[in-house]
Amino acid sequence: MRTAVDLHIHSALSPCSEKDMTPNNIVNMACLKGLDIIAVTDHNSMENYLSVLKCGRGKKILIVPAMEIESREEIHLLSFFSDFAAAQSMQRIVSDALMKVENREDIFGRQLVMDEWDNLKGTVKHLLLTATELGIEDIIDLVDGLGGVVIPAHVDRESNSILSNLGAIPEDLKINYLEISAECNLEEYIKKNPQLSRYHFIRSSDAHHLGDILERESFLDLEEASAACLIDLLKRK
Repeated sequence: MRTAVDLHIHSALSPCSEKDMTPNNIVNMACLKGLDIIAVTDHNSMENYLSVLKCGRGKKILIVPAMEIESREEIHLLSFFSDFAAAQSMQRIVSDALMKVENREDIFGRQLVMDEWDNLKGTVKHLLLTATELGIEDIIDLVDGLGGVVIPAHVDRESNSILSNLGAIPEDLKINYLEISAECNLEEYIKKNPQLSRYHFIRSSDAHHLGDILERESFLDLEEASAACLIDLLKRK
C-alpha cells in the first residue's frame, strides 16, 4: 500500500521547536494534511511519544516510536523502532550518554513534556540539543540490535549532517536510506553527488512549526501501515 509519511517532526520537547507543537496539534495537523504515518523525532529524547500516541488513537494514522539522536561527531541520526519497549531501551542508553548540561531556557528555549491533553507535565532541565558520547557506528549498531533502523538526517544540509561532518559516508555503515530536506531537489542533488546514487532517499519536513509538516508528498510502499513493515523496508538494500 502507498503511504504518505513525514518521519521527522519535532514536538515542544525540542528546545528549538515552537511551543504550539503539542501532541494534539501535531496529530491533528498531520491528519488534516492526509498523512498515514508520522514520527515525532525529538532531540535525544522521546518523552512526548506516549502522549502523541494517545492522541492518535481512533484516528487513521500510525505514530512510530522514534527520536533524533546526535552522535559524538555531532551528526543527527533518525532512529526508528518497531515497539515502544525497544525505543525505551535506546532512550535509557542515550540518556546515560548525554552530557548533563543545564538548559538555558533564555537561550535555547523550554523543553516541554506534555500529556495527551496538551497539559504541561514538566520540563527537561538538562539540554537535549547536544551531542551524546556515542559514535555514529555505536548508535547504528545499538539501534539495529534493538530491531530498529537509523537514517542519517538532512544529508543535504551544511550542519549536523553525515556529509558535512564526515565529508563522506563510510561504506561499511549499515544504512540504506538517507533523508533529504523538504526543500531539496533530489535530482539536482544526485547530479552533484553521484556517489550517493546507491542509496534510497526519503523526504521529511524536520518540522519545528505546525505549518511545516508535510502534505501528501513523501511516499513509501508498504505491505501494511505498521512500524514493523516500515523498518523492514528501511533496512532493505
